Amino acid sequence: MIKTDVTFDSAGIPLAGHLYVPDSPAQGPRPAIVVGHPGSGVKEQASGLYARRLAEAGFITLAFDAAYQGESGGEPRGLEDPAHRVEDLKAAVSFLTTRTEADADRIGALGICASGGYVLPAAAGDHRIKAVGTVSAVDIARHFRLGPDGTQDPAVFQGMLDAAAQARSARARGEKPTVMPLFPDTIEQARALGGEYGAEGFEYYCTPRAQHPRSAKFLDWTSIDKIAIFDAFAPIPLIGSRPLLMIVGTRAVTSWLSIEAFQRAIGPKSIHWIDGAGHSDLYDKKQYVDPAVERLTGFFTENLGAAGSPAHAR
Repeated sequence: MIKTDVTFDSAGIPLAGHLYVPDSPAQGPRPAIVVGHPGSGVKEQASGLYARRLAEAGFITLAFDAAYQGESGGEPRGLEDPAHRVEDLKAAVSFLTTRTEADADRIGALGICASGGYVLPAAAGDHRIKAVGTVSAVDIARHFRLGPDGTQDPAVFQGMLDAAAQARSARARGEKPTVMPLFPDTIEQARALGGEYGAEGFEYYCTPRAQHPRSAKFLDWTSIDKIAIFDAFAPIPLIGSRPLLMIVGTRAVTSWLSIEAFQRAIGPKSIHWIDGAGHSDLYDKKQYVDPAVERLTGFFTENLGAAGSPAHAR
């Protein structure tokens, strides 16, 4: 398997990616999969792991940093713009269509966490995406508005919108606004604020387990009012007859989001539960990633064709 640094354009912003190409012989262009990272993640973390594992199974894969994040361009840094995140996925598909190793007629998309939400509207509006997979899928808007378990006091998000408005006014005055921290200082504080879900996220992003210097631990406050009006699930019926696979941990407090998305899908669909896994466990823990990758490999093979085989072998 060969990993190559690549760049491509997304609505005028250069994105940095890793292209994974199997080193085994193939009869022709291979099926390809775009892999999106979780919110605040980078391509060197969960999305890169899944991209590498799927490339080892014979697919061309592309993991990349979203605009405003990681090694990709865009200002202000740490901006989470849902509309642009969807555009990034479509731009990644466009990039794959230019690669001779990849079969432009056999492209799938895999989203993890927030990208698990973003791949749904991306596929809904882009017929080049032939199959959609998600892992620990989250609609970032519902997550922020309602909380990870859906029970958050509405006043919490209203307070966030107040802070977003203040940040916009500060920037208009030529001042540098504050940013929204995503994590507290310790895992104990994370647990106190967000229960085991908060502790799991802290352990992944803020400890040697998976932390990365380019993984932003903050959001630009103006992300919040962009998130406020986004709905990853409304376009799901437009995916139509293209297949959908959603992978969820049985311990994930966010599982209700995958269930809601699954219920809206009108075409061939399946939801696959990973026993004992929490939300972030599916990012990198081998005992949970292995069965997830096995299921994804089967799904994309069934719906994109066998890796390493010509398109007519489907």
